[in-house]
Amino acid sequence: MNALQLPDVSSEPFLNMHAYPLDWVGMENIALPIQIQNTLCASKVNAYVSLDDPQAKGIHMSRLYTRLLELHALPDLTLSKIYQALQDFLASHTELSQQARLDIQAEFNLEQPALVSALSGWKSYPFNLSCKLSEHTFEAELAIEITYSSTCPCSAALARDLIQKSFQDAIDTKKINPQNTDEVMAWLGTTDAIVATPHSQRSFAQLRFKLAPCLQSIPIRQFISHAEQALTTPVQTAVKRVDEQAFALANGQNLMFCEDALRRLYHAFVNYSGISGFNFKVIHAESLHAHDAVAQGSWQW
Repeated sequence: MNALQLPDVSSEPFLNMHAYPLDWVGMENIALPIQIQNTLCASKVNAYVSLDDPQAKGIHMSRLYTRLLELHALPDLTLSKIYQALQDFLASHTELSQQARLDIQAEFNLEQPALVSALSGWKSYPFNLSCKLSEHTFEAELAIEITYSSTCPCSAALARDLIQKSFQDAIDTKKINPQNTDEVMAWLGTTDAIVATPHSQRSFAQLRFKLAPCLQSIPIRQFISHAEQALTTPVQTAVKRVDEQAFALANGQNLMFCEDALRRLYHAFVNYSGISGFNFKVIHAESLHAHDAVAQGSWQW
C-alpha cells in the first residue's frame, strides 16, 4: 500500500453513541530540552487542546509534537513564543478545538557564590510554567520552589534564657570573675557557656505567579534572586568554615516564624512589575515537631 494511502481510522464515520466534548486531549511528560534565560533546562512538557466537537474521534497529536520541537531550537523561550505555539496548536485543529494549553516542568540551575569565600556551587530550583490560550485570551502562571533556612524565634529566646542562667550560675559558683574580661571571654568559648542553641529547619517557599503576557522573558532568575534577598537565609552550596559562620550569623540575625517568612515575601512582590497576582505558601519542616508549620497567602489571585 502506498504511504499516501495508509488507513486513517480517525476519518471514518463516528460510530460511538456517547458523543461528548472533552476539556483536554493531548500528551504528557514529553522530554524536551529548552533554553530559558540562557539556561538549558531538561524539561517534561504537557501539551493539550480541547476537543470541542462532540463527534470527533480525536486530535492530531503529531501536529502538537512537531510544533513543540521548534521550541527546543529557540535560544531563549519567551511567553510570546509560547503564545505563538498555542496559536499554531489551534490553527492545526480548526473546527476541533478552541483552547490550547502547554505545561513545562523542569529545574532551573544557578551557580551561586559562597557567602564569604571564593567558592561557588550549583543550586537547582524546581519550576512549573503553565500557559493557556482561549478565544485570544492568553494566561501564564509560573511556580517556583525556593529552599531556605529558618531559625525559630521562640527557640532562640529560650536558648538565650538558658545561657543567661548559665552565666549567672558561673558567677555565683565563682567559676568566673565578671570583672575579669579575659576570664569571661575564655568561659564564653566553652560548652558550659553556650548550653543551648535554637533550632533551625530547612524550609520551602512555594511561589506561584500570574505573569503579564507582555513580559519579554520568563523571569525565573529575577524571581529567585528577589525572593532569596527577602528571606535572607537561602541554603548554601560549597562552603568553608568562614561561610558556615556567616550563615550562622545570618540565621541568628533573621529569626522567623513561617508567618514572618510569608510576610517578607508578600511585601517583596506586592508591587513587583510583570506580575498581576500571586499565591504563596511557606513550609517550615520542623526539627522540633514531627509535623510542619505552614503559612499561605495571596494577592489578586
